[in-house]
Amino acid sequence: MISADTAQADGLQTNFDQLLAANGIRMSAAQRRRLAWLSERLGPAVVHQAGSVPARDHGVIILVEPPSGPAAEMLYRSLRADCAVVVPFGENPAFDFLKSKLTDFGTIGPSFDGPHEMWWGGLNWRPIAPEQGSRSEASLRVVSCYPRACGDDRARALRDKLAEFRIACDIAPIDTADGEHMRAADKSGFMLRMWEQHREPLLFIEADAVLSEPPLLPSHLDCDVALHKWNRWEMSARTLYLGRSPAAETVLRNWHHIASAHPAVWEGYSLDQAWSLTSSQMALDTVWLPRSYHAPAEDAGTPRHTTIVHNLPTDSSDLGPDAEFGVAMRAARRASRSGGRDAMIVIRSQAASNEAITVIMRDIAASDAREMAASIEAVTGAFAADCGGSAGSSSHSAPGRTISARRNRPRKARTTASSRSRRGRRCRPTCSAPWANPAMPAASS
Repeated sequence: MISADTAQADGLQTNFDQLLAANGIRMSAAQRRRLAWLSERLGPAVVHQAGSVPARDHGVIILVEPPSGPAAEMLYRSLRADCAVVVPFGENPAFDFLKSKLTDFGTIGPSFDGPHEMWWGGLNWRPIAPEQGSRSEASLRVVSCYPRACGDDRARALRDKLAEFRIACDIAPIDTADGEHMRAADKSGFMLRMWEQHREPLLFIEADAVLSEPPLLPSHLDCDVALHKWNRWEMSARTLYLGRSPAAETVLRNWHHIASAHPAVWEGYSLDQAWSLTSSQMALDTVWLPRSYHAPAEDAGTPRHTTIVHNLPTDSSDLGPDAEFGVAMRAARRASRSGGRDAMIVIRSQAASNEAITVIMRDIAASDAREMAASIEAVTGAFAADCGGSAGSSSHSAPGRTISARRNRPRKARTTASSRSRRGRRCRPTCSAPWANPAMPAASS
């Protein structure tokens, strides 16, 4: 490995192409943009070498090898408050322990030119957050809706605060089939109408929330999507930012499609699946908003910093009625990555076919991180060179197993071919989710 290349005249902007190429790291254009954004604000980027301590002038630490427990602790203790850690192979669960010690800022999904999930985080939000009392130059429109049966008082406090902060807004009552209860399809349908009506980025805030300060962080970070994960894994639609990008629109349309097709599924899980479906097929730039943007009522009046205070208890009862519903994704979402039964990356071919190939990457726990990264790159490259007449290919990750592939018919729930493990036991099959957006390849489910 080499250290960061010579900085340019401003002392901050690193020659990223040379740095990444010299260290065998593939990143998409969206991922390199985020790396440059961090470097401009925090300082030069450097590829971390095992056992070393980051220099004080290094603002962005790129980690390509998962550290052991003691090494992760040493790295954590050596980090400055005003630096960021970037993991270019964030889909690998070997990095989960280090991620658990840091604050996760964001994830950028894979694409053909960068077939990995890039994770970025740090010690706290302060170095990259807008200054206290500042005004963002980025356009923003706050939108919200509530069941008509609840009455106009439901959103009065939110309206008053937005007027005080001089933030454009659209807050409206909507008709719902369940009286005072609003389903995910109602909320996503309203947001879709707002998306088509306005040109600004949208920030949805639940109508009964109270603002402590202007909610400027999402627009300041220039991302596709921003939301909060309650308890670090359960996605919430109470605060949801959509940047003005094709990727953000795809998330919104996928969410509405899934929520409409499965109205009984609670909104957090349908949003989770829309995020997973979209992130596997494009370099979706996601920011994981801090607790201050999803603060429960008990946080108001305490030393905790709050921006958006929601009328909900500190437990998760308001979010997911079934505590076991999303257990398959819990560990992966805590690490801000795909996992469980998600596809990590989906590639579409130009072939006129209704077939797809699913590739399962296994033996992850026993493999070197760079070897796994090279395997993913080899699979995506091989499919791009010769798709074999298939419409698409998807890659999944499953710790502790070998590689298998099988052609699958899309738009159906399906099971990949079982294979013998090295010990001769049958591997548990991996099933795809039963929904698929017609606008996106079903192999991604």
